[in-house]
Amino acid sequence: MPADKTTVKPSVRDVLAGAVESLGGEERPGQIQMAEAVARAMSSGEHLLVQAGTGTGKSLGYLVPALLHHRRVVVATATLALQHQLVERDIPALLDAAEHVLAPGDEQRRATYAVLKGRSNYACLHRVREGVPDDQGALVDIPEGTMGAEVLKLRAWAEEESERGGTGDRDSAPKHTDKLWRQVSVNHRECLGAAKCPYAAECFAERAKEKAAESQVVVTNHSLLAIDAIEGVPMIPEYDVVVIDEAHELSARVTQAATDELSVPEIERAARRSQRHIDGNEADELTDAADALRDALDETPPGRLDSLPVSLADALALVRDSARALISAFPKEAPGGQGGPGGDSDPGRTQARGWVQELYKTAERMAAHVDSDVLWLAERERNRGGNQLCVAPLQVWGPLRDKLLTEKTVVFTSATLMLGGDFNSVATSIGLKPSERATHSVDEGAGATGPAAADSAAGESSDKALPWRGIDVGSPFDYARQGILYVARHLPPPGRDGLGQAQLDEISDLIDAADGRTLGLFSSRRAADAAAEALRERLPHLTILAQGEAQLPELARLFVEDPHACLFGTLSLWQGLDVPGDTCQLVLIDRIPFPRPDDPLMSARQRAADKAGGNGFMSVAATHAALLLAQGAGRLIRTTSDRGVVAILDPRLVTARYGGFLRASLPPMWPTTERSVVLSALKRLAG
Repeated sequence: MPADKTTVKPSVRDVLAGAVESLGGEERPGQIQMAEAVARAMSSGEHLLVQAGTGTGKSLGYLVPALLHHRRVVVATATLALQHQLVERDIPALLDAAEHVLAPGDEQRRATYAVLKGRSNYACLHRVREGVPDDQGALVDIPEGTMGAEVLKLRAWAEEESERGGTGDRDSAPKHTDKLWRQVSVNHRECLGAAKCPYAAECFAERAKEKAAESQVVVTNHSLLAIDAIEGVPMIPEYDVVVIDEAHELSARVTQAATDELSVPEIERAARRSQRHIDGNEADELTDAADALRDALDETPPGRLDSLPVSLADALALVRDSARALISAFPKEAPGGQGGPGGDSDPGRTQARGWVQELYKTAERMAAHVDSDVLWLAERERNRGGNQLCVAPLQVWGPLRDKLLTEKTVVFTSATLMLGGDFNSVATSIGLKPSERATHSVDEGAGATGPAAADSAAGESSDKALPWRGIDVGSPFDYARQGILYVARHLPPPGRDGLGQAQLDEISDLIDAADGRTLGLFSSRRAADAAAEALRERLPHLTILAQGEAQLPELARLFVEDPHACLFGTLSLWQGLDVPGDTCQLVLIDRIPFPRPDDPLMSARQRAADKAGGNGFMSVAATHAALLLAQGAGRLIRTTSDRGVVAILDPRLVTARYGGFLRASLPPMWPTTERSVVLSALKRLAG
């Protein structure tokens, strides 16, 4: 919302100081540096990359300039957890703390903010009140404790939310499972749309969009940003600047948002839903196409499909053409009416057509098999619908550059943006070319230039110069004094068969010295389970928790409550766990987390980089590993009083040529390969 131009705004430093003082905090030089750099970027239009270590207070570092900016600012996060933190805690606390500076004596000028999520995160009043279209029977008079009773509770909650003007947001709903939530929500393809839905005036999702359109700061997620900016589907009100927090995740989230899947059960379900809404046999023809696809998939080995087998190409074309014919077979809607009771629009028909239209788009994309896409067959168990086709963009830097970076000012921030010692790897992955170094400045001491970005197969998507700069505002932590980086150089390189006896012996000795207090981050579920099983036998006096044995919040609670517990898990634990203090004094990483050689998308990107004359291994595999290593190592030091060891059981980190690039991506802890030194340090910490 535009500010009153006759009013002299306070400076970023004034507002930040007022907020920090009111919140009882201390001045942080890195936070001030970040806030002023973000404000400059917002006013100049120059893109900015800010690496801000844990403890910097980066939320305030970008929220203060966002509230002072003269036009709407969007903040996009990778996770709903951070989104919730910003909206429920950080922004209200900032507004309360800095109100006397932002708008002295004028409460009417209090800045406004809103959260905007995907449609499926809100309860749908049409589904709540009229049920799922084409369902056989309603969920009524069902005994307490069954699924039906739980759905009725969610429906009652949604009605209460509507009556009191609540958000209808899933985060505020009674405890439920994904399956239960689907009974009271719709995704974008199932939504009737504001023009057809009889409850549009009360719609939670529409209300959220309306509130966003009236707010100075809109908090959303990477996926919704990608749909709005890249796919061109209007989801977010017009804005001037976007701040992308957790920016190290952006490329993966945009890729995920642009990935489509196709399975035989999905096609059969769409055909069944459509059957009752048409007069011809087009739905039967789509079912026949599903049978043809099933036969073709049975003949196709799983993995990346560099070329389409004839049978699969024919089956995809048949699905595409049958879906297109079925869309045409739906009767035209009578004009002038709204959906629901007494209206002319049939919700079941609208949603069935939406399913088929989505099916057609996916089949058409897969049948085209263009060079800019990667197509592969993923294995799934028969009871989960059997194997399915997946298609994803070969790269996302081009769309990001052409449809976001050339249109908006973008601030990227994260604790891990400098990989290999500079910003080039991350900059390349998001569409900022390393060749633009003339406009790229790194604050003194930020690190030397690394090799990865120059090896990228970025190509040319736009000739327009995109000025950018990167700054590292540091961290309040003294990593060299607080942490040890131990590389077990004496161990053999990891093999394909998982953990060997030498690795298990090393893990046991390290954990015994630490007396528990260990977060074990493994490259596979099999390795995590094997380690948990072995350690329960070797160290029966310690509690060994393993991912999958309970939900992550429950595992985290047990880990924190037991001072001698260890928690073992895989990739999803690396970025989702925050356990400061004595709970975690040892972080174990079993091997450098390179992508699997048979990963369809990563291997395709690596090959494309090689073909473009670059180094695919460095620009794809090593960059991927560097990011995950940095995130994993970052679990250790979370406060200024934390102490501990990051132990990496892969000697390649110090013996391989690429080891220097990976080590330069990690927090600057004191390095050693001396086993005895580390065991002694862990014993001292354990007391």
